[in-house]
Amino acid sequence: MELAFYQPWSKSQLREQAAVAKGHRQPTKVLSKGIILNAHTKRWEQGNIWIYQDRIIYVGDRLPRDLDQVELIDCSGDYLVPGYIEPHAHPFQLYNPSTLAAFGATGGTTTFVSDNLIFYMLLSDEHSFDIIERLNETPTSFFWWCRYDAQTKLQASPYSEDRIRRWLEHPNVIQGGELTSWPQVLHGDDQLLEWMQMTKRHGKRIEGHLPGASERTLIQMQLLGVDCDHEAMTAEEAWTRLNIGMTTSLRYSSIRPDLPVILKGLLEKGVENYHPLYMTTDGSTPYFYQQGLMDRTIEIALEQGVPAIEAYLMASHNIAIHYGLQHLVGSIAPGRIAHINILESKENPKPVSVLAKGEWVKKQHHTYYPASPIDFKKELGALAIGWELTEEMLTPKTTIGIDMTNAVITQPLELETLPAEDQLPEDLAYLTLIDVQGKWKVSTFVKGFAKMDGFASSFSSTGDLLLIGRKKASIVEAFRRLKEIKGGIVLVEEASCQAELKLPIRGWLSEQPMEVLAEEEQHFTTYLREKGYVFADPIYSLLFFSSTHLPYIRITQLGLVDVMRNRVIHPVEQLTVS
Repeated sequence: MELAFYQPWSKSQLREQAAVAKGHRQPTKVLSKGIILNAHTKRWEQGNIWIYQDRIIYVGDRLPRDLDQVELIDCSGDYLVPGYIEPHAHPFQLYNPSTLAAFGATGGTTTFVSDNLIFYMLLSDEHSFDIIERLNETPTSFFWWCRYDAQTKLQASPYSEDRIRRWLEHPNVIQGGELTSWPQVLHGDDQLLEWMQMTKRHGKRIEGHLPGASERTLIQMQLLGVDCDHEAMTAEEAWTRLNIGMTTSLRYSSIRPDLPVILKGLLEKGVENYHPLYMTTDGSTPYFYQQGLMDRTIEIALEQGVPAIEAYLMASHNIAIHYGLQHLVGSIAPGRIAHINILESKENPKPVSVLAKGEWVKKQHHTYYPASPIDFKKELGALAIGWELTEEMLTPKTTIGIDMTNAVITQPLELETLPAEDQLPEDLAYLTLIDVQGKWKVSTFVKGFAKMDGFASSFSSTGDLLLIGRKKASIVEAFRRLKEIKGGIVLVEEASCQAELKLPIRGWLSEQPMEVLAEEEQHFTTYLREKGYVFADPIYSLLFFSSTHLPYIRITQLGLVDVMRNRVIHPVEQLTVS
């Protein structure tokens, strides 16, 4: 078995670091007299931290003999904890990896384990690897997943054994999954099982995606290779995962803010061993993140009564151990990357100062995160639509529609007859998924999204366009505006644009800082709620209209799909566009 060992320093750098420890070279920074969380002994210990460039060299009572070229920071009375780790990031939820990293660092989240889905779907492997390696030139540490599936039905799958192998061989890729296609594995898909075994042969973890799974199913998936699951929605479900020895990631996200209830239930059950527990925000949308990232999860854990040291380790050291990264991140100890959060109080996990790779990204509440070395618009491209939409393209030819149960679950809707043109029942709207190149489309009806004239979104799980509304002319106008701004989400009422969210990076992502994007998202969502959207998160609704990892009916590149029976119930229609 290959070892998933990643070493970011050259031999000459290692020699310099050893020379600092011996006293033959000065550190670049020393944090003195701080109260340091020792993740290994689970104690608060007063001491000094020597840092050389991006690495922690020494933690203890001693100070260097010479301090004339050292940045010395007096941390008397401050609490020093490891930089927080987000173990399950989807860094493409309107924001991009750079804007997520810059925002996360202000709250002390300086390491991300991230989804590679968009890279895998849009770019060559060589181009993707170039980007993920350049991302690690930033103060943030990025690690990645290797997905096995796109969690939707695609006309041409980008997944192959050679590509899976190339991704798993990359040192920054530390896990396989998330395994949304687990039912196929369970029912005999040996290709997926081989990819899982390949992951194990490379010494890497597999993340499950097992909502509502019984103990029997969890055990089977564990036997087939799943190491961790983040889909527990209750304390009982989390307890079952812990009881069978599965690492359990507890979620606080914009569509599943379950963490407070789960922690309360686990504490009532008398949980004592926190080692196999950690926390995630699971790719929340920008406005939700105004609460914070991993700093907010720690805050919730403290509010529920989790012991302080355990709460901090659930957002750092426990994660590092699970992924075999404890030699790099997750603790304040010699040899680790210098990700350190400085707190005014151990009861408040929001740092006043943050070191990331030994550099200040926040100091006394002032942020200094550098500009990204990557222009994602240049790397991923812009959205170019070279065809025109007509009202005729929006006409459904099926009486089978989609009924929204909540933000992400959809039930089949059976209509007795096709409604007359623009004479829809009050609770229905037209819904079309159309190829971004205009080559095909799937048209149906949706119940429960919102009561609006026209709506167009280039943000979707397939990269195609979602068109919704009660008036075809207004849907066409929304499409026209979407084409004009080269990607985004547009809402039209009374033949004019009332709200829009610009996404100039491939029609999926914004260039705006997270704080600005959050305000834009809130404005758009507020208007959408005024038009009748009642569920948790409309951005996730758009993403999951096509996502076949959830029941029961989805609109995909193959047509309307019955998820439970894995069959197309209404196929795509080919188009000839001008």
